[in-house]
Amino acid sequence: MERVLGIGGCFVRSADPDALLAWYRDALGMDLGPYGLWHQDDGPTVVAAFPTDSEYLGDPTQRTMLGFRVRDLDAMLEQLRVLGARVDPQTQDMDGVGRFGWVTDPDGNRVELWQPA
Repeated sequence: MERVLGIGGCFVRSADPDALLAWYRDALGMDLGPYGLWHQDDGPTVVAAFPTDSEYLGDPTQRTMLGFRVRDLDAMLEQLRVLGARVDPQTQDMDGVGRFGWVTDPDGNRVELWQPA
């Protein structure tokens, strides 16, 4: 049986795509090349489904959420605060999984940041 090898892309709609991609590049440090090509480090990826009434993804109209692995969650959240981003004041620790934090991008999308255990 064939299997997928990993996440091949994250696609979002935006009224100002260039500004939104600049935010992901400048605020999250994503090295985005031509066509948004991003070479990332190997590591785990989570694929999960939530009930339609779940508050985990933020605004009820948001049907998907981007999630990115980070090396140091506290340092990333502080970097985002300094840049004026809307950072959720709560973080979550999951035994054996790691730590989670959230930020809202300039288009209002909740984004999860994960420091694996």
